[in-house]
Amino acid sequence: MSEPSSRTASGSVSTVPAPRVPGLIELLDQVDRAVAAALSPITSAEGVSRDGWRVLLMLARGGGRSMGEIASHTALPAPTATRVVDRLVAGHLAYRRNDPVDRRRVLVHLAQDGRAVVERVCGRVERRVGDAIGSAHTPERAQLAELLEILADRRCENG
Repeated sequence: MSEPSSRTASGSVSTVPAPRVPGLIELLDQVDRAVAAALSPITSAEGVSRDGWRVLLMLARGGGRSMGEIASHTALPAPTATRVVDRLVAGHLAYRRNDPVDRRRVLVHLAQDGRAVVERVCGRVERRVGDAIGSAHTPERAQLAELLEILADRRCENG
């Protein structure tokens, strides 16, 4: 595919270079697609959507979460987040309880079956990643995890 060209006022032809996609952005896009491809069949086999998986992971960090926190964390509109949580509750993967501090608020918690799903999915994905990139205890893998954590933290800080 050739780069587009245009005529200047003097009649000469100039070539306009195609915009360069930054290497990091391209790599992150490829990683996102690879993660989705690896995760999708595993979570689907557990009866959990990708959005449901994000909620389960959030709940697995401990403590109850409000619907507002869940919607914000998953970047879902509130009604969609509610439907996702409704499906998790119906599947006995999560449950709702009143907030002990503010009885008007309802918090969503990870149920025992939900924790089992998180452990199974994480185990299967870790094995697939291990098969693809090697031992779980290499310095490179630790560095990658550290860099991804920094990137995720900055994403949270910036909105």
